[in-house]
Amino acid sequence: MSRKYKFKNPTAAYFVSFATVYWIDVFTRQAYFSILEESIKHCRKEKGMEVIAYCFMPNHIHMVFRSDKGNPSNLLRDFKGFTSRKLIKTIEDNPQESRKEWILSMMEQAGHRNSNVKKRQFWQQHNKPIELWSGKVIKQKIDYIHKNPVVQGFVTDPIHWKYSSARNYAEDDTILKIDNEGMHLGLMDF
Repeated sequence: MSRKYKFKNPTAAYFVSFATVYWIDVFTRQAYFSILEESIKHCRKEKGMEVIAYCFMPNHIHMVFRSDKGNPSNLLRDFKGFTSRKLIKTIEDNPQESRKEWILSMMEQAGHRNSNVKKRQFWQQHNKPIELWSGKVIKQKIDYIHKNPVVQGFVTDPIHWKYSSARNYAEDDTILKIDNEGMHLGLMDF
């Protein structure tokens, strides 16, 4: 991992992006999205994760978050480790997964290339954390996150992507709750 991308300020909000190995479109089934959803809920409740914005795409995640326990690196490591194990197990056990053998073999191939992985690697290792130091920068990253499904051609309006905090900023908390820090910064108007 590049030295440029580190969690230097333990109490700051960060923009992070991380993708599946080889950018595999894993998140094509509700069961897989549900694992991410439940993991975020758990991390918010038990590990002090504050989620300001998020978007789950078919092969990557964008998030603006902070750790209220002052350890964003460990928090993200735990999130990625848990979701990796749970998602691989769910793929293995899913009889409807038509791409199962291919997905698992690609993850095995990635795992063999990484000395930190025992068998299969789900997520790419880098997170590229960018510390967010002002309301303007936070708004810029939230806009980028929310526009991602539109830019990719999946929807024409950011609030129509089910797994995006664009819905929260439109006062719809039906999928995941977020923390109000972004709203306190006056970011509702975008």
